[in-house]
Amino acid sequence: MKMFAIFGNPVAHSKSPLMHNLAFRAFGYDACYGRYRLEEGSALKERFFELSLSGINITVPHKEHAYRACDHLDPFAKKVGAVNTIVERGGALMGFNTDAPGFLKVLGEFGPNRRVLFLGAGGTALSSAAILRDNGYDVSIANRSAPRLQQFAKEGFETLLYDEMEGTEDYEIVVNMTSAGLDDDSLPMDAERLEKILQRAEAAIDVIYGKKTPFISLAKSLGKTVKDGSQMLLYQGILAFDIFTEGRFSFDEIERVMRRAFIL
Repeated sequence: MKMFAIFGNPVAHSKSPLMHNLAFRAFGYDACYGRYRLEEGSALKERFFELSLSGINITVPHKEHAYRACDHLDPFAKKVGAVNTIVERGGALMGFNTDAPGFLKVLGEFGPNRRVLFLGAGGTALSSAAILRDNGYDVSIANRSAPRLQQFAKEGFETLLYDEMEGTEDYEIVVNMTSAGLDDDSLPMDAERLEKILQRAEAAIDVIYGKKTPFISLAKSLGKTVKDGSQMLLYQGILAFDIFTEGRFSFDEIERVMRRAFIL
């Protein structure tokens, strides 16, 4: 039996084990998927081999460590500098990024060529910004502090500090790319400024799933179309499963099974 897992901290809330195990069972694939709370991202590679895993997904806060742990990278993962899926191939670790293609599919439901604002400048934001721009979206990135914005500026994205925003900027879709609201009732930025930004937007997306975050609650109170991170999780999970099983099943086949994880 092949063993897969998700590495993160926290990780107990993750639906990934349910999604993947439903699919393994449905397809009769001899594998199991679990959770592993990884305290130190620098130990990722060591733990991978200690646990005799065939592949992993990586969630916050270890995605940058995941990138550095890989011996080889898929061309897109190498381009965007972010990894959330790793498989063992010939004793080496091969890294992929399924977050960004999954997020692109979510944004596609709002129509093409939209103006998007990301709140937060982590690895998921960088890979998602890159794939959105490649597909005709206008993406800006805002963050609390300047250092994390440097890479985005280097790549030619508009960057902003929260404290410098007036709330009069026009963005059609506002995305919370931070963990604000995951374990508490915080917002990604101060409420007054965020409310002004959301008032001018059409829709709001939070990458957090499984709870009604303060960000989603605020956007909904303003009458905006809202989405949590469930669809992004689903789509990136389908793409990761495809990598884990080496393309044996179609996207639609995997989707039909994995969707059950969100109604159980």
